[in-house]
Amino acid sequence: MKILLVHNRYLHYGGEDAVVDAEVALLQRYGHEVLCYFRDNQELASMPAATAATALLWSRRSSRDIARLCRQFRPDVVHAHNLFPLISPSAYWAAARCGVPVVQSLHNFRILCPQAILLRNETVCDACVGKLPWRAVLHRCYRDSRVESAAVAAMLVGHRIAGSYQKRVSRYITLNSFCRDKFIAGGLPPQRLCIKPNFIDAQARDTRSPTPPSVGRSGGLYVGRLSSEKGIQVLVRAHAEGHSPQLSLIGDGPLSACVTAHFGARASGFLPLDAVLQRMRGAAYLVLPSICQESAPRTLVEAFACGLPVIASRIGGLVDMVTDGMNGLHVRPGDAADLAAKMHWADQHPDEMTRMGRAARAAYESRYTPQRNHALLSDIYRAAIERHDPDPQGSPAGEPIAGSAARQVGSRISATTARSKESDHAG
Repeated sequence: MKILLVHNRYLHYGGEDAVVDAEVALLQRYGHEVLCYFRDNQELASMPAATAATALLWSRRSSRDIARLCRQFRPDVVHAHNLFPLISPSAYWAAARCGVPVVQSLHNFRILCPQAILLRNETVCDACVGKLPWRAVLHRCYRDSRVESAAVAAMLVGHRIAGSYQKRVSRYITLNSFCRDKFIAGGLPPQRLCIKPNFIDAQARDTRSPTPPSVGRSGGLYVGRLSSEKGIQVLVRAHAEGHSPQLSLIGDGPLSACVTAHFGARASGFLPLDAVLQRMRGAAYLVLPSICQESAPRTLVEAFACGLPVIASRIGGLVDMVTDGMNGLHVRPGDAADLAAKMHWADQHPDEMTRMGRAARAAYESRYTPQRNHALLSDIYRAAIERHDPDPQGSPAGEPIAGSAARQVGSRISATTARSKESDHAG
């Protein structure tokens, strides 16, 4: 197939960017022709605020670029990943004008929640799921700014009104059943939602033996962003109990100073993936103490590929991936005492953790390999192509309809927020 892949890269390279790069390499390895249209958040540094706000609602530049690439490259499908903030859902309409079906990967909950992680004041929040997101504006959920929160909310509601999400996307990719159910609750058509997890090429990354040795593995490991939603403060409090002295951390983020002050040399900062996998092969378990509703962190797949069991919060997509007592252990989200107790148990039961490590590797081999992922992705592309029904509203006349809806809805959000209405409106 010929795939036009569309992605807005993040300012700091992270999990979604890594997934995109891995999928591009996977598709090319299987003989598909891939053309990438990337924009980068580094562009924002030199962009006037008004221009950035306009692009968030409706990016004329991206729309023109994608339409031109569709005409020149003639892809079978447009596969969109992150469109926020420089590309916008205008990409859907550009593809529709050219008669090309769109597949959208849902890596986070942005189209349901302006903050994207369904968390407010370190508490799970579903207040905007399936509703007009005026609460996100009221509570300054995006970047602690009412103005910026209103802009994101306007983008979401405007494109709901215009039908961008309901009519312009042929297939959505969710990462597990938890995510699929959440997006259905948010109003996406169930028949268009498919499940395809993330993957890692274990062979290319030399993750070695599928049976983890009990000798040579010790201690816990955290890998990821050092931020509050990842449960870093919970992890610090749990470690302060003194039960898991061998715990070490890899990553950076806004809580780096706090982590370094507590863990010292055991906090490694950012490391490249091959170095991370090497550390995973020597650890006894991975810790994922998130307090937000995680989708499906790629770090967990990497751990499973290394035969590393996971101690994870019983929340969100982590419940779908980690089976308590089988390939890891569950802890109550935000409960430092429970996390400390589970890490202590893991340190005291190496044989049990080795058994769980074997089960983790088995889960990887059955669900998260490149071969399995390519088969799922190919099926999704074929379904999008075969069942694509070109819509006359995808003509150029559709652009000002969607664009004006996105621009005008800001005043509606502001008015609703000012009144702090108790009733909700379906978007």
